[in-house]
Amino acid sequence: MTLNIIAYLLPFVKKFLREKQKKEGKFMEKQCKLGVIGGGFMAQAIVLGAIGRHFLRPDEVIVSDPSEARRDYFASLGIETTLLNRVAAERSSYLLLSVKPQTLPEVAARLCDVVLPPVISIMAGVKKDNIRAALETNAPIARVMPNLPCSVGMGMAAIDASEMAQDGQEFVFALFGTSGLTLSVREDELNAVTALSGSGPAYVYLFLQALVDGGMRCGLEEQVARLLAIQTLKGGAAMAEANPDTPLEELIKAVSSKGGTTLAALEVLRRNDFPETVVKAMQAAERRAEELSR
Repeated sequence: MTLNIIAYLLPFVKKFLREKQKKEGKFMEKQCKLGVIGGGFMAQAIVLGAIGRHFLRPDEVIVSDPSEARRDYFASLGIETTLLNRVAAERSSYLLLSVKPQTLPEVAARLCDVVLPPVISIMAGVKKDNIRAALETNAPIARVMPNLPCSVGMGMAAIDASEMAQDGQEFVFALFGTSGLTLSVREDELNAVTALSGSGPAYVYLFLQALVDGGMRCGLEEQVARLLAIQTLKGGAAMAEANPDTPLEELIKAVSSKGGTTLAALEVLRRNDFPETVVKAMQAAERRAEELSR
């Protein structure tokens, strides 16, 4: 009975403490523009892009991570680090959640009673309502699906910042714009985005590896095959980008001549359901994103 009473009263106690903090102004000074929880590779790419493009200074960022090695890395860049998630949240004007979806409950537990700034989540599949419930916050939440090529300034970030005020939206788009292209989407499109551009680089690398392996089986040295494969993918993508009104099937035909080598290769790919296999792989990724959102 006592435990039930405590469980019932806990939300009211938390609300009271937050309101008390607001009235008394007992917040740590917002010294940082961006707080980051989770200093993994994606967070590193986002932060480095923002600093490299002079959107943020190192002293405007604070990163929280349990790994001493990761904290040491960011500290070597002149970025403040902490072991405590709540410190990053309390010190920042915007909070980037760069953690795995499965760790959200643990992260949320360590933010108990913190009045959060606007939140930017790059967690795959986790809806804003679920984030809000876990964090017990009324702060506006933006969801972003970036991808790994942001680490070389060639990323693609799909963004739903519809809850943010105008200055918040501008901040989110500018932050991710430092490491690639940005696109405004609805939240209900983000699982499909995850399946395409979020997971897509892995598909590209798998195809790239297949091209390299094929080149080697045909007698090329690995270094030569890798160079040819990478430049072929880069050139093919650049040609498609330069001809946005041209159907991709037309570009395929432009490479193919009747009775030639390209058609011989395409026949094998189509006979083995290569296009449909890619579609099925993407659908599997989308289903997994849906599962993570429940």
